[in-house]
Amino acid sequence: MIIGSILENDTYERRTLLIPETIKKFIQLGFNVNIENNFGKSLNIKDEYFKNIGVNCILRNEVLKLSDIILKINCPTLDEISILKENTILIGNFFPHLNKEAINKLINKKIKIFSLELLPRITRAQSMDILSSQANIAGYKAVIDSVYEFNKAVPMMMTAAGTITPAKFFIIGAGVAGLQAIATARRLGGVVSATDVRLASKEQVESLGGKFVFVEGSQNLETAGGYAKEIGEDYKKKQEELLKKTLALQDIVICTALVPGKRAPRIINEEMLGLMKRGSIICDLAVEQGGNCVYSEIGKIVEKSGIKILGYKNVPSRISETASNLLSRNIYNFLSSIFDKQTKSLKIDENDEIIKSIYVKDELN
Repeated sequence: MIIGSILENDTYERRTLLIPETIKKFIQLGFNVNIENNFGKSLNIKDEYFKNIGVNCILRNEVLKLSDIILKINCPTLDEISILKENTILIGNFFPHLNKEAINKLINKKIKIFSLELLPRITRAQSMDILSSQANIAGYKAVIDSVYEFNKAVPMMMTAAGTITPAKFFIIGAGVAGLQAIATARRLGGVVSATDVRLASKEQVESLGGKFVFVEGSQNLETAGGYAKEIGEDYKKKQEELLKKTLALQDIVICTALVPGKRAPRIINEEMLGLMKRGSIICDLAVEQGGNCVYSEIGKIVEKSGIKILGYKNVPSRISETASNLLSRNIYNFLSSIFDKQTKSLKIDENDEIIKSIYVKDELN
């Protein structure tokens, strides 16, 4: 079988789904590998290196036309779909309900679609979980980007001229991205607090050295799959009062709160922003889903009342080499789990819990 992968036609996307480490493993399993020319430019790898480990570096359209399995980060364009052959296996991160036209065309062309962001949150799927691996990177990078824009030192410093107090970080949403943001801010010497509607997050936040801030007497708002539920009006009012007091004391705020399949909840409003200190930084990792903070804009740094609101698009791609390493391992872990070494083919069991969740085979309305 032939695995192929191309570069994404998106100026904000610099990640790839194949790296030398996983390519070598695929070749050992018996796969041939096709990649687009200059595939490794964001990894600082030349085509010659790939050729030396047994990879075919060919034209973009040839990769799409000749490969049995296509690895792609984003949903294919209509032009790309027209080149794919029938029964191609497509693996990546496609958000079907946001790309209905493309998905339906793929299904009509008998393309087998496996969209890994739909993976269930079970132990067996953790090593394949592309959302978690990229959220980890985003949480780290959000802190680094925020500190870069912050015009004060982060750690406490004892100097002959006096003591410099540490910066205060507040993390909204203690999922994978939020927990990594807490860990990174702590490593830099910041004082960190965090909030989440899931009370189970309290132990995780405190284990990383953060203080957990939550609405007293609230219920645990967590789905069976481990995600946050949408909150009610009563909770929102209590949360607003808590946030007003908390945000006024912070230097850097990292927003990571998302509700699966819905617009990101608006958590920081104009009034709260007005209570924050001038020179504070807000990094909104939810900006592409509507944003947790008022005024945040995709791909921009907005300044309001002396507060910078960072709305970087595709944050993991800003450190593309590390993000690509993790993505590629996620892909390898998935493919190797369904690869039959005896027949040298993929064994797709539609009754398997993982396959059932990610296999998109029915047309969308």
